[in-house]
Amino acid sequence: MKGIVIYDTSYGHNKMIAETIAVTLKESGIEVDLSDVKDVKELHGRDYDFLVIGCPTRIGKMSFTISRFIGGKIKGEEWKDKPFAAFGTNLAQSIEKGGPSSAEQIAKKLSEKGLRQVLPPLRPAVLGIKGPLKESEIEKAKEYARQLASKLKGK
Repeated sequence: MKGIVIYDTSYGHNKMIAETIAVTLKESGIEVDLSDVKDVKELHGRDYDFLVIGCPTRIGKMSFTISRFIGGKIKGEEWKDKPFAAFGTNLAQSIEKGGPSSAEQIAKKLSEKGLRQVLPPLRPAVLGIKGPLKESEIEKAKEYARQLASKLKGK
């Protein structure tokens, strides 16, 4: 089984979450590529069994770069029914108030494209626009990746 973790980041927080997810999946015995969305020239479903995508939440929305990427690079039948997971940093206050999240928007767009959501979106909290990540968020990302690995392996 092989997947790819793709992220967009402004201040490095989503990169840290993406790296944590990728490393934890590898530790679980799953082959994973990791890439900044800006470095992905092509993406083919035949090359991957699953997809993980994340980005910051800005003004209640996912990044334009991720939105454009999902719209243009994830195409048709080669991704249909493949599993995915989504993550996206949010301000801690927004999470507490139940505010909108990039992770939920990513999940909606990928579901509309026919991919199959494996876990609810991960919403790591940042303590300010430029961070830092809330102290417990790396451990939450590790646990999320362990759960993802278990689901992907059918356990």
